[in-house]
Amino acid sequence: MIVSDVNQVRELYAQAARSKWVLPCICSENLTTTEAILAAAHEFGRDNGIQNVPIIIEITCNYSHRTQASNYTHTRDSMTGLRLFLNDIKMLADVGCYYEDLQVMIHLDHIQFDRDSALLDSDLSAFSSIMYDASELPFEENIQRTSEFVKRCSNQILIEGACDEIMDATGTVRNELTTPENALRYALETGVDLIVANLGTEHRATGKELKYYGDVARSIKDRIGPKIVLHGTSSVSNEQVKELYSDGICKVNIWTALERDSSPVLFEDMVRNASKIADKETLKRLIDEGYLTEKCLTGEKPSLENFTTLYRQDIIFNQMKKIVRDYLEMWYI
Repeated sequence: MIVSDVNQVRELYAQAARSKWVLPCICSENLTTTEAILAAAHEFGRDNGIQNVPIIIEITCNYSHRTQASNYTHTRDSMTGLRLFLNDIKMLADVGCYYEDLQVMIHLDHIQFDRDSALLDSDLSAFSSIMYDASELPFEENIQRTSEFVKRCSNQILIEGACDEIMDATGTVRNELTTPENALRYALETGVDLIVANLGTEHRATGKELKYYGDVARSIKDRIGPKIVLHGTSSVSNEQVKELYSDGICKVNIWTALERDSSPVLFEDMVRNASKIADKETLKRLIDEGYLTEKCLTGEKPSLENFTTLYRQDIIFNQMKKIVRDYLEMWYI
């Protein structure tokens, strides 16, 4: 079932803390990903005898780094995409639906204080939590705006805040790690439930710079408790991932790994089945251009089964489901 009542959501976080679970919060921008997340949690619970597995599915709206709600629909309208995303989860996980055995929380991620103002002023009761993002502002103004939002909405929805200033006065991207002092001040003055901290894995860092700083996380935990949200695990080893709760991490946002690690699986399958997918003339042209080899000419006839969107989506779905299960097994067992 979908859990959106703020008191029930906070209790789920408290239950996870008692179990020392890190709650996975997984982004989606299409139905295939949304259902893969739910299916992974459903099968994980069934196979491990765990009832009512908690899972968080998230989406961004007018976030400049990735507007996932816009990508959910080819209209590229974020509000249309957001409604489709919400309705998909309701049809799949509400009471009486296929995945009703789960405890599904719906998270709005990186909701911008300005570009998402219409959403922030709307009814948020369908959602479980929100990341209010004023991090483009100077630290003092970020605290002020976030505090105002918390006062207005904390009785309706669990609120995360982004305590790092990501843009300086010249508009240049900043990438300093979160300091324990700033984390404590931000927590006390805004009253947010959780803090999104930059621990070295933030997307605004380059690939070379990506490194998880567990010592920084533990220093922040000493000040505010296990209330830290980590964005990104691509640069975090499995051994570190397993121990994130002890570092003070209660929730991790995941997306890149799903897309990055499922696309090559689809690519390989299509190359191996090239004769079933493309006509001989296309294959010969790609061989002549050096993109394929004669090995692709297997003599098999093109097949309707391999033409379909279903063929491609099934491969992505199953790989994404596996990736999500791997995270659940690291954190819930």
